[in-house]
Amino acid sequence: MSTAASLPDRVFALLNALRPAPQAVNARERLRVLLGAGLGIALAGALSQAVMAPGLPWLVAPLGASAVLVFGLPASPLAQPWAVVGGNTVSALVGIACMAWLPLPPLAVAAVAVALAIGMMFLLRCLHPPGGAASLLMVITATQDWHFAFVPVALNSLLLVLAGVAYNSATGRRYPHAQHVTAPPPATGATVAPPRFGDAELDAVLARYNQVLDVPRDDLADLLHEAELLSYRNRLGGLRCADIMSTPVITVEFGTPLAEAWALLQQHRIKALPVVDRVQRVVGIVTRADFMRAAEADQREGLSGRLQALLRPSPSTHSTKPEVVGQIMTRQVRVASADRPIAELVPLFSATGHHHLPIVGEQARLVGILTQSDLVKALSHGP
Repeated sequence: MSTAASLPDRVFALLNALRPAPQAVNARERLRVLLGAGLGIALAGALSQAVMAPGLPWLVAPLGASAVLVFGLPASPLAQPWAVVGGNTVSALVGIACMAWLPLPPLAVAAVAVALAIGMMFLLRCLHPPGGAASLLMVITATQDWHFAFVPVALNSLLLVLAGVAYNSATGRRYPHAQHVTAPPPATGATVAPPRFGDAELDAVLARYNQVLDVPRDDLADLLHEAELLSYRNRLGGLRCADIMSTPVITVEFGTPLAEAWALLQQHRIKALPVVDRVQRVVGIVTRADFMRAAEADQREGLSGRLQALLRPSPSTHSTKPEVVGQIMTRQVRVASADRPIAELVPLFSATGHHHLPIVGEQARLVGILTQSDLVKALSHGP
């Protein structure tokens, strides 16, 4: 009974697995796509008909499938200009060659033509699904004229691509969509959270996946980063820096002696001290690493001895050795405002090795400091 009872459930589960997923495309985008495809086909057909000799077909059927990609998926690697023009043209040439040279039954010729067309598109990096149809069309129509691959197939494809460039650009879609994009440098003074993974990691995962993706690599990386950020936002709710930052902040000034600053680090068991001016604006930050770097500059034997020598005030009025915090601090300091969402800063701490981030309020004055420990507590408790 249990087996018989579960059979309908299995059938339902199978049918449900085959059900297409909903498309996250609004009515405006759908209208944009269908208008573009219609205009593109009309333009390609009209211009082809105007320049072609009478009696030749002025449109080939695979162009309809190409229009779906060019206007519906303009970012797809399968829809880029070389994929459209190269894929359709090369595939048509393969179909004509198979029709002319293979002494096989039509069905066998059709199968070989499509398979070889796919292989050539892989080889030439112009994989384009309608290319398979273009190759098959040559066999079905028994076409053996090599010119047919160029007129109308290549001509149709080129005109469709040109229409796609004009229409997609005019309607806010990047086309052609470069497949190797270098991220632009951040604006001066901007705080940008770096990605959690780099190009090498993404390439390794794509190589392991080992399948053709219908998403450009740069868009895939952007989508993953945005999904990660949204996940952090959902987990952290509306928390902002002011909600979890540590206060009060132990600070030093530019002229604070090195021995005094080091004592504060040791006494409070912290790794960094914001350096502020008289009105509490951040002008730098001094860390344990800054002390270690300054101590390494001395040629004396042993780290402990070099550190003690660095902290010991020079008896003379003129010294080449650093004496105050301002001489060893890091001047370029990344800060965040008190009302900034915590979720935006999680990638910054996890990807760059940041352990502390000064938090500023009105008039850019220091109001707190955000540490890795603060973030861990917030993530463990959630919103």
